[in-house]
Amino acid sequence: MSNIDICAMAVMAKAPRPNHAKTRLVPPLTPHEAASLSACFLRDITENIREAGRTMPLTAYVAYAPAGTETLFNGILAAGTELVLADGSIPAPAGVDGFGRSLFHAVVSLLGQGYGAVCLVNSDSPTLPTTFLQHAAEALSRPGERMVLGVSEDGGYYLIGLKAPHAALFKDIAWSTDQVATQTVARAVTAGLDVVALPMWFDIDDVASLARLTRDLSAPEDAGPTPYAAHATRRWVEENVYALAGGSAQRMQMIPPPLAGGG
Repeated sequence: MSNIDICAMAVMAKAPRPNHAKTRLVPPLTPHEAASLSACFLRDITENIREAGRTMPLTAYVAYAPAGTETLFNGILAAGTELVLADGSIPAPAGVDGFGRSLFHAVVSLLGQGYGAVCLVNSDSPTLPTTFLQHAAEALSRPGERMVLGVSEDGGYYLIGLKAPHAALFKDIAWSTDQVATQTVARAVTAGLDVVALPMWFDIDDVASLARLTRDLSAPEDAGPTPYAAHATRRWVEENVYALAGGSAQRMQMIPPPLAGGG
């Protein structure tokens, strides 16, 4: 099978270094704990992509930054996951700034390797249902131009999928606000792209969402899509949350209770 028939699915990620990864979880986590949790997220998300590849032609990547941190990913990614630099260092049209430059860099680099489509996935949703990834790849495998977008509950997006490097989708976007998804859809409509919407999901980027993750791992809801099992994240929570909660009265209030059972 040639690359043109394959979707490159890449996790946008910083190297999991203390004081650089999951900084909005510090406190209550320490910088080292936040980096460790970030590494677990990366393991689970790349394993999730590998699982999605059992039914769809996918190649898993981590689109990473900064340059020179490649070795920090050793041993924490699913087998077969490749790396591609996405630090925004390539030329980009005016208005493609900030995180948008990194996204654009990843799209251009992966399409430049001959892949027929690219999906960029965030590094904050370890329980994202595998079916969402499969649906994204399937939508991009059909003839015709389109954008696939998975909107996050905070107004951003957890996945964007494209078949061509449409720079307009990353231009003049108010990154890190609740307007990101709305503005991106507006750019796609202006560009004449069909928009395929995936179901909404959530990111883990603050204390409240960390507490939600812990509850969901302990007692997932019966209704709705089946969350990915996120085994590495589950183990981290089971091994760390109780100890963290016992560290101080403040932490006891901020960290959710330990999981009721293993798995």
